Amino acid sequence: METLALTTLLLPFIGALIVSLAPRRTAPQLATLFALLATAATLSLALSFYNAGREAVDIPLLSAGQIALFGLMVDRISTLILFVVVFLGLLVALYSTGYLTRGNREHPHEGSNRYYAFLLIFIGAMSGLVLSSTLLGQLLFFEITGGCSWALISYYQSEKSQRAAMKALLITHVGSLGLYLAAATLFLNTGTFALSAISQLHGTPSWLVYGGILFAAWGKSAQLPLQAWLPDAMEAPTPVSAYLHAASMVKVGVYIFARAIAEGGQIPHIIGWVGVTMATITMVYGFLMYLPQKDMKRLLAWSTISQLAWIFLALSLSTFGSPLAFKAGIVYIFNHAFAKSLFFLVAGALSYSCGTRLLPRLRGVMRTLPLAGIGFCVAALAITGVPPFNGFFSKFPLFAAGFALSNSYPILLPVMVLALVESVASFGWFIYWFGRVVPGEASEEVAQAAPLPWAMKLVLVILIVMSLCSSVIAAAWLG
Repeated sequence: METLALTTLLLPFIGALIVSLAPRRTAPQLATLFALLATAATLSLALSFYNAGREAVDIPLLSAGQIALFGLMVDRISTLILFVVVFLGLLVALYSTGYLTRGNREHPHEGSNRYYAFLLIFIGAMSGLVLSSTLLGQLLFFEITGGCSWALISYYQSEKSQRAAMKALLITHVGSLGLYLAAATLFLNTGTFALSAISQLHGTPSWLVYGGILFAAWGKSAQLPLQAWLPDAMEAPTPVSAYLHAASMVKVGVYIFARAIAEGGQIPHIIGWVGVTMATITMVYGFLMYLPQKDMKRLLAWSTISQLAWIFLALSLSTFGSPLAFKAGIVYIFNHAFAKSLFFLVAGALSYSCGTRLLPRLRGVMRTLPLAGIGFCVAALAITGVPPFNGFFSKFPLFAAGFALSNSYPILLPVMVLALVESVASFGWFIYWFGRVVPGEASEEVAQAAPLPWAMKLVLVILIVMSLCSSVIAAAWLG
């Protein structure tokens, strides 16, 4: 199991080195191959973990005396989230082989070695962060993901994209100060950086560690007051937007918060109340901000901010002693990654074929691009929690846990009612745009749409299927 975990972690980094030195024409195929190998290693690790009885395994890698510096944790949570970040990395690499070509009507451009190398580094960094058993390890990979996001958001090298990349780097780095504070506090009070030591903390050190982690999580997951970088980061190539802002970058925050809760003992209730309050405010703010958006990617960016607030709400509720809320948060991370990636890559398909992603200029998509039209419909229903799509099986346990907790904490009742209203309103807004974009007579841009490459079609089909069945995988794995 140790070998498989290290293989999963190192393969993308080795691939990035090889891709950066390879001839440009072979870079897309090599990157896809290494992403495929990393996915195979991930599945092998999960199988090995399952055959070993699904008992958590802590693999120490580097220590200084009795001080744990770096290590790997293989358990139900890490293996589930590892699969989604690596597998979606593979899908994005495959999709990019079709998207980053001269046939792209919005951005005619051949993908460079730099693009594919940084994508592989990002997959490796996400694998390291998900598997890390120490705060120091999380901090290292936290910073690597920040550097990769800067490189990929600024990929087109326009003034606007470079400004957006720097904004993302600075704001998320401000967030990382919370993780530095948490790591220092944990070490000073326990003499180790191991996440398992968080359960030994009480009083002020406990809320300092959890508060620092929560602040860092807000930065990476674009929650108020650190949300400003995410909408501007849509200047990145659309496959990058799908990976960074649906499956990886923004999931760093919610994952490190979830991991801290899983390892903690008595979590200070003040952390839960702060989490619930900020999640509720961000959820409503994100919804209001995506109402005026006409650019499909910016609409999805604000929707992502709102959806991440749902995950923070679930995890914050779990601090009051609800295992169901915690499982809902983990399942939400898993399910949302597939549904939102599908939505972003549908946006990419439309911009590739039609030369625009402005919603008012897109009409009658089903007539000329039926797969993109079906993907739009499935993604909208999945994101807003309509059964039988995966979003429903994320939201339902969250509501069940929240309303159950409101018996003990009555102030949670209006919070859950507000969340329910936001969910229904979100559904209404996405269906409004579905009615404007997908059916009807084709607009000029859509009527002249270019056909999609096979790689992009294959990825859309896989994500449509996963938007239906990912919740079954998550429920079976978590038990």
